[in-house]
Amino acid sequence: MNFTKMHGLGNDFIVVAGETQLPDNAAQLAEQLCNRFFGIGADGLVYILPSEKADFRMRIINSDGSEAEQCGNAIRCVAKYVYDNGLTDKETLTIETLGAGVQEVQLTVENGKAALVRVNMGQPILEGLKVPTTIDANPVINQSIEVDGREFKFTAVSMGNPHCVIYVDDAVNFDLAAWGPKLEVHPLFPRKINVEFVTVLSKDFTDMRVWERGAGPTLACGTGACATVVASVLNGYTDRTATVSLKGGDLLIEWNEENNYVYMSGPAAEVYRGTVNV
Repeated sequence: MNFTKMHGLGNDFIVVAGETQLPDNAAQLAEQLCNRFFGIGADGLVYILPSEKADFRMRIINSDGSEAEQCGNAIRCVAKYVYDNGLTDKETLTIETLGAGVQEVQLTVENGKAALVRVNMGQPILEGLKVPTTIDANPVINQSIEVDGREFKFTAVSMGNPHCVIYVDDAVNFDLAAWGPKLEVHPLFPRKINVEFVTVLSKDFTDMRVWERGAGPTLACGTGACATVVASVLNGYTDRTATVSLKGGDLLIEWNEENNYVYMSGPAAEVYRGTVNV
């Protein structure tokens, strides 16, 4: 199998193009190939497939073999891949996702390569039962959750995949490994949850660290950055346009008041290409 290793702010993927559909053993392949010691190493395995609704279709299998409905960093990598490799000459294109439908992507091209990718990530889902949580409220803001005797307050947002945004004093040094896996599988979240720990530094800047459902701690999460700004606006902490600083770099997020869409701007990069026996 030919593959391209790519990343969006350090959130890394094994990108495969040329298949017409998701292989039956995609889950097994993801577990095998994403292993950082016995495989290629990545947070997920991404397939670029034909679409009847859009220019391309994206399917993302997490490193544990589960499928993600959407991934902001992966969609930027897919957009860069298809443009840089001549699969399209469009600087505005559409990509079909499993959980967030068809999303529009705008490329900033420099020297014939996609240098910056702006994605219309769609409208946030704020109804508790649709995120999903077990809480029948719209929106779910500053809701108490307890794990191992510690209480957190969270705001629930879906960006095509579920997020639980928690504000802490120091997100950069927060103990992700201690609390992320416990919150991910909390009974309040019937399909598990991505967990963002956030510190607001100003009206237009936040620090965020993420525990991703199915992947664990990652250097960046595009949908998580979008959920962070939506939650921060709902809580009155930030303006509708803000920078989210992740371990791997920064993303610019805008929650447009007129059309309710969330826009994410950031880079994507190719690391190397290779062939692997599967």
